[in-house]
Formats: sequence, structure tokens, C-alpha cells
Amino acid sequence: MSSKIRVRFAPSPTGPLHIGGVRTALYNYLLARKLGGTFLLRIEDTDQTRFVPGAEDYILESLAWLGIMPDEGVGIGGPHAPYRQSERKDLYKAYADELIANGKAYFAFDSSEELDAIRAVYESKGTAFQYNALTRVKLKNSLSMSPEAIEEALASGQPYVIRLKVPAKAEIRFQDSIRDWVHVHTSSMDDKVLMKSDGMPTYHLANVVDDHIMEITHVIRGEEWLPSAPLHILLYQAFGWQAPQFAHLPLLLKPEGNGKLSKRDADLGGFPVFPLAWTDPQTGTVSKGFKQEGYLPEATLNFLAFLGWNPGTEQELFSLDELVQAFSLERINKAGAKFDVNKAKWFNEQYLKQHPVAELAKDYLPNIGQEQAEAYVHLFLDRITFPQELGQKVAEFLELPSEYDETVLANKWNPEAQNGLLAIQNCLDAIQDWHAESIKQAIHETLELAGIKMGKVMQMLRVALSGNGAGPDLMISIELWGKEQVGQRLSTALAQFPKLSE
Repeated sequence: MSSKIRVRFAPSPTGPLHIGGVRTALYNYLLARKLGGTFLLRIEDTDQTRFVPGAEDYILESLAWLGIMPDEGVGIGGPHAPYRQSERKDLYKAYADELIANGKAYFAFDSSEELDAIRAVYESKGTAFQYNALTRVKLKNSLSMSPEAIEEALASGQPYVIRLKVPAKAEIRFQDSIRDWVHVHTSSMDDKVLMKSDGMPTYHLANVVDDHIMEITHVIRGEEWLPSAPLHILLYQAFGWQAPQFAHLPLLLKPEGNGKLSKRDADLGGFPVFPLAWTDPQTGTVSKGFKQEGYLPEATLNFLAFLGWNPGTEQELFSLDELVQAFSLERINKAGAKFDVNKAKWFNEQYLKQHPVAELAKDYLPNIGQEQAEAYVHLFLDRITFPQELGQKVAEFLELPSEYDETVLANKWNPEAQNGLLAIQNCLDAIQDWHAESIKQAIHETLELAGIKMGKVMQMLRVALSGNGAGPDLMISIELWGKEQVGQRLSTALAQFPKLSE
């Protein structure tokens, strides 16, 4: 095994990349960068029946959007090409034959129909069938057949699979970076298929062989693979290879915390569980993506990093470089992590505030002059979660009020407020330097001369101009509306308020 840290992300191209897979890729990336190692992308497409066109490109596009591209692998190249398992088919057969030659695996000629009949018998007795050390001696395989029968079956082209010969009475133990020592007795394991009848390897064989050949030192993957780890340890032992260091990540749970997060939960909750939007090639159904919903890549990464890991400090906002420096497998939790979409939104709001205003103005308010657009961004930046909300905010801002906040009217409209608004109307009309500071000073001086406190009038002024009792900075809003529109809004409100308050 290589002395240099080598990790891999090895998804299957069976559809869009789930956000849990993205977290796995991120943790692999962080460990490689932290320890000066190599991050590799391998496509595990041995199950050709589940292959979905476009899924591989989607994986690469997702990693590129997030800025966690691999150092070698599919789409990049490297010393261990090819990195698609379907293109390495012949390689696996040689390793399976090696196991057979060493008595670690065997040919099994049982047909699917025969195995289904045996399972039915077991189920009728209330037990489950396992192809294992107890049952294999009575079944149709190279452990129970004569050498002549085996030779004849192979020569005649009779379909077969290759199964691992799991020891009858042994304990498998290995140390996981997250779960510490894991112990499994082989009596609970079955003789897994390593090579299928179509000549393709199963995930288990291909995974172990590739990890060994590609010199993978750390296997960081989801908790759902933990039950397969003892089998993989057995395979490493059967080949006489050193196993990598395993780290099985906690599950991503539903927002309420009960059960594994699924696409259905996302659909019901109205939030994405895929990094990019995905159109199903068969049904045409479109699934939401973090990118298209308005999440920034840096916010998405920060959110994902905290789903199962914590830095041990109070710091929550981390750049990718800071995550690299802070990351360690030891600080990953065993317990499942709740997918709190509100936290994801909070991260997005924080990163939006740090985003270049000029860029947001150009990208999301393209039909407004750059200077004016930047002013709108400044006005609304503290009041949005996603950048695409800017257009809607500006549209609402420019729309004349069609109704007014009834609660404020009932509590604040009185002769003093009316006199204050009339005085403000006159002073605004006389202002030559139409900027927020000048406007604020003029209003303050006018109300002071009239002997009216600003607190008695300002909320009524906001309602008069916008219709709402609360909103963004009022003086900047007045500047952006412009003198003519402010005058129109005030005149309309002053005509309406007496009627509405009757």
C-alpha cells in the first residue's frame, strides 16, 4: 500500500448524485488536501442494468460546481486508467480465478430457479436461506461436485457465478476511524457472489481489487456500506493484501430526525437533495438542485461539512481552505445528522452578504443600470436568502401600494401624524440634493421645527410610501424611488388615510 494518502470517491451512474454522496466526496477531498494526498474519482458501473445516461457527466459537473474536483480519475486521467469499472472487466476475472486457484472461492452452477425453489422451502419453515458454509455442501458448486462434473460443466458452457468461500467459524474484526472496533462472526455471513454469470464482477470484488491496484489508503464512504466491510476485509485477507483504513460516515436523516433522508422527503418539504437540477431521461421529471434553487457553492459546502462533522470550536463559517485545515476523521460523529434545510438557508444568507455586490447586480438585475442595480442589492441584501429573490424584491419595491397596513393605521394615524406627513411632503419637494443623508436631515429639521417627534411619524411615512409597516432602510428607499414617485405616493396616501381610518 502507498505511503502517500490516497482516497477515492466511487459513485455509481444510476441517476443524480444524492447530496449524501456529495458529502462523501467532500470529506474525501478534505482529507486528501489536509494530508497532502490524492483524491481520485472512480465510476462503479458494474451493474449495467441500472446505468442511466447522463449520470456520469452530472457527477463531474456537480463536483466542478462545488470546486472539489479530483486529482485523477474519470474525466481527468491518471496512472491507473481506465477509471470506469465496466472498462476493467477482464482484470477482475483474473483475480477471481486467482481466488479459485487458492481455494478461497468456487464456481456455483445453481440456476436462479433452483435457488428460488430452495428459498421457498426455507421460507415455508419460517427461516431465511443463506448460501454459506452449512448449505454450500448440498448445492451445485465446485465444492460439492466431482472434478469430472466440474470440468464437464465448464466445458459445456453451463452458466455459473463465482462465490467467495467464507470461513465457517471465524471472527472478522477491523478498526473504523469513526466507529472504532467492529466485530462480525462469519456464521452471520453468506458466500457472496464475486463474478456474475454475465462475466461482470459484483461491486464487492471490483471495489476491493480497484482499491488495492489504485493504492487507496483510506476508504471514506456512507454508513450503508458498513455491513459489507467484513466481506471486504475477508477479500483482502484472501488475496493477502493489507486493507485500507475504513471510515463509515453517519447517515443523513430527515429534517425531523426519524429515518434516512430520501427524495420523497425533499419533495414533500420543498427542498433539494441533489446538487444540480436533474431531468429524468425516461419520465422527464425535473428534480430540484441546490444550484438552481439559489444556493451558493461555498454555502453548500459549509452546510454539508457540518452534517456529521464539527470543528470542536464555535466557528461556523469556513472557507474551503479553512475546512481543509480544520478537518479530521476523528471529529466525525457516529450518530446520524439531521438535514436541517433552515440551517442551509442560514449559511446561504451569510455567504450572500459576503458576495461581491457588483457581481450580484450584474447577474440578477441585468435590465437595470449597474449603479442603480448595486444600490438595490445593498438595500435588500439583508432581506434575502437566495440571489434570485432580488428581481422579485425590486419589482415589489417599485410597485405602487394597493393597500396599507391596517394595524399601523389604526394605531398611528392621528392629526399629529397627518401634520407631520404634510410637512414632510413640502420639505421633500424642496430638496435639491436627492440622497439618503440629505433627505434624512431635511425630514429631521422639518419635524423639529414643527415640534413633532420623528417616532410619531416615521412608521406612518413608511406605510404611506410602501404600504407596509416594516421594510428596508427608509431613507435609502426614498432616494431610490426618486422625488417624483415619492411625491405621488405621499399624495395618494394622504388622500386615502382619512377615509381608511374612519
